[in-house]
Amino acid sequence: MTADLFPPDSELSLAPGALLLPGLALDQAGVLLDAVNAVTAAAALRQLHTPGGQLMQVAMSNCGDLGWVSDARGYRYQAHDPLTGRAWPTMPALIKQLAAAAAQRAGFADFDPDACLINRYLPGNRLSLHQDRDEQDYSQPIVSISLGLPAVFLFGGLTRADKPARLTLQHGDVLVWGGPSRLRFHGVQPLAAGEHPLLGACRINLTLRRAN
Repeated sequence: MTADLFPPDSELSLAPGALLLPGLALDQAGVLLDAVNAVTAAAALRQLHTPGGQLMQVAMSNCGDLGWVSDARGYRYQAHDPLTGRAWPTMPALIKQLAAAAAQRAGFADFDPDACLINRYLPGNRLSLHQDRDEQDYSQPIVSISLGLPAVFLFGGLTRADKPARLTLQHGDVLVWGGPSRLRFHGVQPLAAGEHPLLGACRINLTLRRAN
């Protein structure tokens, strides 16, 4: 079933353990967006505060067993939405299947994500260079699904000083990084203004991880 939903397509190796799969999610983009809308209807998108008190530009929500949150207590995963006190919405099966299929293409078999972070970017929003270090098992990859407006993704090295590569991620692209690339710094340049036929003036990014 997974192979039928996400057939082989072009791919670009970026580094050991890092693979860009252009358009892998394109045929299923409408269904993915319906799934995202159902999640955010139950767990609204919101702008979080950093532990230092700064308001993040990007609005976020989560689905899966765990959700990523940030506040004065720090960055962490937790099982309940702090806005409602309820468990995060169940991760839609299609999103999980897509992430597993992409991870397998990159050489990571049996990827079973328990957390999906949903980010909404509006024009001008950016994400500064950072590493994903809040997970317990770095042997599991990260899978990123792009929907909506194109974004320039910064894919750096293992130190903040390493000059990042700039990748334009289009609607339907899927990016995987793990193994030797798991702790690479990464970020997103300010989103350029535009209008996408399905999403309007925004970009949705789904980032799937094994947090626990």
